[in-house]
Amino acid sequence: MIGAPHRVFVADDHALFREGVKALLAEEADLVVSGEAGTAKETLQRVRNEEFDVLLLDISLPDGSGIDLLRQIRPHKPDLPILILSMHPEEQFAVSLLRAGASGYITKDAVPELVVKAIR
Repeated sequence: MIGAPHRVFVADDHALFREGVKALLAEEADLVVSGEAGTAKETLQRVRNEEFDVLLLDISLPDGSGIDLLRQIRPHKPDLPILILSMHPEEQFAVSLLRAGASGYITKDAVPELVVKAIR
């Protein structure tokens, strides 16, 4: 018997991208998008008040940066795996984000299978 699916929260300012992630994870029995937000403010509020197993966090949100949001989330959810999503090449941001507490970094041009693997 399969246990409950891992609850994934998607924080990205592009609705089309969030829909794409939901469609991708809908094909996976062990993963489900159980929350989403398009702003840093909404993401912080939801992550503080709700339980998720993984946070997919865009590095650029309209009202704040992913690194600032990461630093605000860590004190409240120190064990929450946070996977940073970015359109920027890895070498540009990955090291500083990992030092700030990110669990991983993946570019938005990654193949879908790699995104699923990174979430798991």
